[in-house]
Formats: sequence, C-alpha cells, structure tokens
Amino acid sequence: MNKRFVFVLLFAFAVASGASLLLYRLLINRPQTIKAAAPVTSKVVLATRDLEVGTVLKEEDVKLADWDGPVPTGAAIKMQDVVGRGVTTTIYAKEPVIESRLAPKGAGGGLASMIPPGMRAVAVRVNDVVGVAGFVTPGMHVDVLISGQSPGGDGTLGTVTKTLLQNLEVLSAGQDFKKDAEGKPVMVPVVNLLVTPEQAEELALASGQTTIQLVLRNPLDREVAKTPGTAVRLLFDGTKFKAGDMTAHVQSPAPRRAAVPVERPMIPTVAPKDNPFVMEIISGTKKVETTFNNSPGGTGK
Repeated sequence: MNKRFVFVLLFAFAVASGASLLLYRLLINRPQTIKAAAPVTSKVVLATRDLEVGTVLKEEDVKLADWDGPVPTGAAIKMQDVVGRGVTTTIYAKEPVIESRLAPKGAGGGLASMIPPGMRAVAVRVNDVVGVAGFVTPGMHVDVLISGQSPGGDGTLGTVTKTLLQNLEVLSAGQDFKKDAEGKPVMVPVVNLLVTPEQAEELALASGQTTIQLVLRNPLDREVAKTPGTAVRLLFDGTKFKAGDMTAHVQSPAPRRAAVPVERPMIPTVAPKDNPFVMEIISGTKKVETTFNNSPGGTGK
C-alpha cells in the first residue's frame, strides 16, 4: 500500500477525533437552559360518593381537592356554589361537580329539579299495555298515539288512530325517577312525560277524550315520522290513508243561514174620534141647541 495514502488516512482520522472531542466538551459545558415544565394542578369540587339523580348536595357529599391539569369546563371551584343544589344527572365518586349537572339554586331536589326551564311534566295513566309491559322507565323516549271518534266526522271510518306526539322523554315511572342502567321493566300506574306547555294542553285533552297508547322508541332515534293515521274501516278494506285524506272524511260544519227579516202585519191607524161641542141657547120659553166640531175647520150644525 502506498505510504502516502496511509498517512492521509491517519491524518484525517486524527482531525476527526479531535473535532469530535472538542464538540463533546462544548456540549457538556453548555449551561442547561431548558427546564422541565412544572405540572399544573387546580382546586375543584369533587364528589365524595356516587350521587344519584334528585339528591340534594350536603357538605359531606363534596370536597375541595387538587385536580391534575386545568379546571374542567363548567366545574365548580367553591363549595358554597354547590351545597344545597339538586343533582339532575348522576355524578360518580371523585368526579368533578359540573354546573350543568345540577339544578338551579333554590330549585331543591326531586322530580321538579329535573324539569328544564320552559318545560313541563305531565302524568299519564298507564297499564300493562299502555306502559309497554313496564318498559316505559325513566330516561326512555316514547311516542303518544290517540284513538277515538273524530268530532264532526261522518262515522263511516269507525275509530281513528293518530300519532299525536313523538320523541317524549320519560321523567319518572310512578315515584321512581332514577334511571336503571339495565332497563328492567317496572309496573306502575302512572308515568310522567317531559313536554312543552302546548304539548301539555294536548295531552290533558287527549287523556279525557280519547284512548292513549304509548309506543317505545330508541332514545338515539330523534327523527319525527310523518304518518297520516288509520281507521277501523281501512283495516278491513286493506287501504291506507294518504296525506290529507283524514280531513276529507270529516264533515264541514253546515253553512249558517242568513237571517230572514220577519214581516209584521200592518196595523191600521185609527184617527182619534172628535167629541162635538153642544151649546144650548134659551130665549124665554124657547130652547135652541147648536153643535160645533172640535177639529180644525169644523162647522156648527
């Protein structure tokens, strides 16, 4: 091998080694400027135990504790902000107490605290059939069917069934307003539905004038189906209603007849009878009577 080539390789190796050693020393002696970020902790209100729906929070139910990381959105940071308020959604132990899962201050607990502002709870009487064999439990969603005779109808259709309301949330089954994760059936005589004030009026009227049937639906199914309804006669005819056919079988009210003026018989006017004025003139033994009319222009006789 050429000695000159070997010398060049050795020289290059020595230069590379020296440069590496110099770079290593510079990196070791370089001051540490980057420090590890300190962990962020916050103080939030945590539940000390599992809190069921309707529970009114007491001081022993919550505590102010450290929370790793920033404060969760909506989490309470003061004990006085949550004590005395009702729970509207289940809160589990060691979980932050979120404002949206509590009833407003002063609303208390129980069923009333679960009703959102602007909504109402309406009780509907049920049995084994209406209550879908007891599966209408808190948290479920139902449709309301009504059956009866349409007012003003011609009666040829028989009993008519129509979907009145859809996708109503069940607040309570009887006096139980706690949701069951397993969905076990509960036989109760009354259920409470969450409705708007307008829907409350419709349900109150339908409860007294028609037969109500509840239809269970998937809580994730929020679509409102458009159904025309059906009637007894159509079940035997094998036909179905089309949109607008329901009103075609309802008699329109008879038009009001215009009032006819009553002609009264003419009563003849009777002129007042004039009483004549009689004047007697006595001259000696002779007596003369003269009669005068009271009407203007009258003449004597």
